[in-house]
Amino acid sequence: MLLTRTLPALRSTAPAGRLYLRAMSTSTEPLVLSSRSPNNSVAILTLNRPKALNALSSPLFDQLNAELEKADEDDSVRAIVITGSEKAFAAGADIKEMKDKEFAEVYKRNFLGTWTKIKDIRKPIVGAVSGFALGGGCELAMSLDLLICNSRAVFAQPEITLGIIPGAGGTQRLTGLIGKARAMDMVLTGRKIDGKTAEAWGLVSRCVGDEENVVEEAVKVGETIASFGRVAVQAGKEAVNASLELPLDQGLRLERRLFQSLFATQDQKEGMGAFAEKRKPTWGDK
Repeated sequence: MLLTRTLPALRSTAPAGRLYLRAMSTSTEPLVLSSRSPNNSVAILTLNRPKALNALSSPLFDQLNAELEKADEDDSVRAIVITGSEKAFAAGADIKEMKDKEFAEVYKRNFLGTWTKIKDIRKPIVGAVSGFALGGGCELAMSLDLLICNSRAVFAQPEITLGIIPGAGGTQRLTGLIGKARAMDMVLTGRKIDGKTAEAWGLVSRCVGDEENVVEEAVKVGETIASFGRVAVQAGKEAVNASLELPLDQGLRLERRLFQSLFATQDQKEGMGAFAEKRKPTWGDK
């Protein structure tokens, strides 16, 4: 699906199974398009630099961070999907922006430092990847909570071909996800892998078939998450993310404390009560 957005006024008249309408990019359009799923619970953020294959410039990332923060503060949003175009999720950082920079400038300004703001988003973020996810695009994808791709997706860390290394998680997150040997292979040789390989290696959550729409699948995942209580969802995200940073004993301690703390919520009483009474729970997010 190429650069699409949901138009609320047309939701009721859209053909069954077709959630989005095609939208062409113009010079006046933002670098990140914001839309909603049909039930309004999932914010969909579409990277919108088609001519540059969604190369991640600083202005684009500034807009992405702003849209993420807006969605995180919106109580009607319960999950977020980030996607690109059919041809490219994001083909890397913007080389034209970087090529003439000097060490003093990038060091003093903490270049790429704003990319880490995604970790502060409390709501779950699902990535929908089709086509290229190279360099910074692969790093952006890895910073999300779940990744859905298709078999046409291409993941790589080709920075070595430019005389540099990954600078936004490509050595750290990648190693944690697929192991040292495979990470060394991708970082030191620039090896590219397709969506099915990414799924087999544990880089993505799911690789959908060619006949399936990766954005629609990601939205379905988001809507499933959105159907649960927000407090438990946020605690689950926090616990899983902590596992990548904490030693096992500390991680188990945090998990246990989060688990125990949920017994102070109304949703825990509602969820267990509904199970015992054989009815569907009604979450209050409290």
